[in-house]
Amino acid sequence: MRLSERIGSYISQAGLIVGILFFALSLTPSLIPRPAVVQGLLSGCVFAVGYAVGAILFWFWTYLQLHPANLTVRRWLHWGLLAVSSVIALICLYRYTGWQNTVRAEMQLEPMDDSHVFLVILLALVPALLFVTIGTLLTRGTQRVAALLRTRMPPRAATLAGIIVVGIVTGLLVNGVLVRGLLNFADETFLRIDAVVALTGNPAPTDPLRSGSEASLVPWTSIGRDGRVYIETQPTEADIEAVTGRPALTPLRTYVGLRSAETLAQRADMALAEMLRVGAFDRSTLVIIMPVGTGWIDPPSIDALEYLLDGDVASVAIQYSYLTSPLSLLVEPDEGKSTAQALFDIVYNYWRALPADQRPRLFLNGLSLGANSSQASTMFLDVLAAPFDGALWVGPPFTSTVWRWSTANRAEQSPEWRPVFGDSSSVRFANRGADLAEPGGNWGPMRIAFLQYPSDPIVFFDYDTIFRAPAWMEGERGEGVSPEFHWYPIITFLQLAMDMALSNTSPIGFGHVYSPADYADSWYALVEPEGWDAQKMTALKAVLSSNTGRAQ
Repeated sequence: MRLSERIGSYISQAGLIVGILFFALSLTPSLIPRPAVVQGLLSGCVFAVGYAVGAILFWFWTYLQLHPANLTVRRWLHWGLLAVSSVIALICLYRYTGWQNTVRAEMQLEPMDDSHVFLVILLALVPALLFVTIGTLLTRGTQRVAALLRTRMPPRAATLAGIIVVGIVTGLLVNGVLVRGLLNFADETFLRIDAVVALTGNPAPTDPLRSGSEASLVPWTSIGRDGRVYIETQPTEADIEAVTGRPALTPLRTYVGLRSAETLAQRADMALAEMLRVGAFDRSTLVIIMPVGTGWIDPPSIDALEYLLDGDVASVAIQYSYLTSPLSLLVEPDEGKSTAQALFDIVYNYWRALPADQRPRLFLNGLSLGANSSQASTMFLDVLAAPFDGALWVGPPFTSTVWRWSTANRAEQSPEWRPVFGDSSSVRFANRGADLAEPGGNWGPMRIAFLQYPSDPIVFFDYDTIFRAPAWMEGERGEGVSPEFHWYPIITFLQLAMDMALSNTSPIGFGHVYSPADYADSWYALVEPEGWDAQKMTALKAVLSSNTGRAQ
């Protein structure tokens, strides 16, 4: 057998046809602009998925003996479909740059040129060849196992048994050895980095009201890198007075690291004790913050409230992981929720025991995975007797419980990317912070606010996009979403999965990068502070923008 024939015997023609079609459609735009390198890797992976889909469908087709009996007809059919899919791929390659520029235009980015197309093709070959080769080896392995089993069982039963055996072995190796090993390695790595930073970072604060100071119950060396940013970046009295022109207090921030105490219960007790030490419950407003996976709290998210209320704010947070949010969800999916529940319970129970006229206003807050954990911190029926005042949940992941329920029960005429819930007296959704004030002054005693950008894939990813178009793609599109973004089964799901990985690469105000100005407008709508006009708000937003920190 000639080499070309031998290679051809390993290639699924149906897989090649569907793979090329998948490759072509992967070039269409989605929520986040894709650089050429990312596009090439995505397109190569999507080709491999399409190849597998085509090969499996053809196997079933022939297994059921539905293919044309005439060999000539089959060959012409294969070549015709291959030609059609190749033409579609060429058209999509030609349109790729224009499609990407529609996304970039929505996000006010400079357009890209056509020079990246060949790089996309070259890079796509790497994952395509890798995964197709792995798939071919698995197929050959299945055939070998089935051939051995045919001596002891009927042919079709042997084929099915071969698929099951190879599938189980592969699943155990990949999930039990490779994936779990890599995740455990990541957990250990981030733990070591956090410990090293604790020993080599900035010295402990000298202000006795700050966590980590000599007077604090929380050792400075137990607070990780991201927790220190939260403590070190808080505004001072002078900072706030420079913007407001009024007397101010220095805000109180309590932070407990994952290494600050051995157990979650001990960390929660330490948080409450630290709050009592600094007088957190004597402030007019108290905020329970859930950080993202690494312990990160976006500085402008809490700075905005502290400026708006002249520093008369106390906030508390507990770290629950060393990992970035996606890894934290995979390795320890319940840690964030457990920490949120423990922190809320201990703070809320103390707060509720105070005389009603002496309690500070109590708010919940969280960004991304922090918003997801914060929503799971309490059952709303448990707080009806003494409801907290509200919550600001920013960029809530698609897994968020309260967000999903509120979105599913929105008014019929409202789009999924900006729902209207009930009469807007308890729950409001906003694409910009200023949107929260639009329904007017009919806020109830508990104010729940969701700030979400229509272009945020962390919010709008959904497993169902594998087989159906999401509701947020129907009708009018939200700000930042390209009108050229269309749904394709499987492909759109993979595009959105890649968008989630890229969600922090978008410009401020799009994707998963939330704007300081939107934080300021959101908190303003929630707490309705006195003495703020348009000029002061503009000055505040300028100050917040200079302290954006780094997104996680």
